Amino acid sequence: MNKITCICLGVRNMEKSIRFYRDELGFQTDEKDNNPDVIFFNTPGTKFELFPLGLLAKDISEENTPRIANGFAGITLAYNVEHKEDVDKIIELAKNAGAKIVKEPQDVFWGGYHAYFADLDGYYWEVAWGPNFKYDDDGLLVF
Repeated sequence: MNKITCICLGVRNMEKSIRFYRDELGFQTDEKDNNPDVIFFNTPGTKFELFPLGLLAKDISEENTPRIANGFAGITLAYNVEHKEDVDKIIELAKNAGAKIVKEPQDVFWGGYHAYFADLDGYYWEVAWGPNFKYDDDGLLVF
């Protein structure tokens, strides 16, 4: 078990979240509906899914539904870029889409350049460039 095939975010408002990810940030999907039960985005490698938060909690366990945290859930998502200036471009794109910029683009102690934004449900995304980041032919980060 050495792979992640899908990352699912439980969202409070499917329609707003789909507009944010699909229509504003440009995540690709075949789904045309603005309020489906679930949506999958066609990202390289790991797939990305949105599912209504309350239904996701019930899907995990009807009898012992997980509590929905009102703050930092201890998870961040990352979008790594090939060029330093792309961090600024992606942060501007996210800002224009309605994201909250929680850390402006800046140099980092490990030699890279990064920033953070929060999506409409408060999930934190790091946008990062590193001088030693390498990518395969599919544009996926290689360690």
